[in-house]
Amino acid sequence: MTKHVMITGCTRGLGLAMARSFADRGWIVSGCGTSPDAVARLVAELGSGEIAHVIRSCDVTCEKEVAAFAGDVLAAAGAPDLLLNNAAVINPNAPLWEVTPEDFSRVIDVNLKGIHLILRSFLPAMIARGSGMVVNFSSGWGRSTSPEVAPYCCTKWGVEGLTQALAQELPNGIGAVALNPGIIDTDMLQSTFGPGSSDFPSPADWAIKAVPFLEAITVRDNGKALTAP
Repeated sequence: MTKHVMITGCTRGLGLAMARSFADRGWIVSGCGTSPDAVARLVAELGSGEIAHVIRSCDVTCEKEVAAFAGDVLAAAGAPDLLLNNAAVINPNAPLWEVTPEDFSRVIDVNLKGIHLILRSFLPAMIARGSGMVVNFSSGWGRSTSPEVAPYCCTKWGVEGLTQALAQELPNGIGAVALNPGIIDTDMLQSTFGPGSSDFPSPADWAIKAVPFLEAITVRDNGKALTAP
């Protein structure tokens, strides 16, 4: 049976690289992004094969949009075998006392509340089927800190704790892990590292090793804090 992966933030950066790689490896790919143009491009790119992928526009901070997106995915492809909570944003570099309330709230809303809304919409179907893995994307800054990205660090440390608690709640057959993807040359890294981000692997190069690693995660890993190769 063809396996199904669901990826939030699948139209750019790591999410886009994973969507392409999983599709190339024969998975059904469902996912969401916030740019309608980027969603349309990915639909066109993945839509020419035999497998019907499900890519939609969705803001993971909006309960109604997440519910509608999940309804489409579950109706078309069923519960995911692998649920990747990848969508995230970072605050503009600034000491904490200069970060605006709006920027702080946006980071919290996407990086933590977004995971909660996705889990609320997909986990019941995974639990009803009795199998599946959740991978919540953390960061090196979910296990360490740096100046001027305190809101981001706060959320990624939160992802680690949320995931460990979730892992204790899940029934047999379902697991959850937190994943530090490593340092990759994405738009987010460029916003903090500037030109120095080019010293690190591109998302496409990262996916060559990371996607097989993700495929191999099982319930035996439940509750672990993993790091991509």
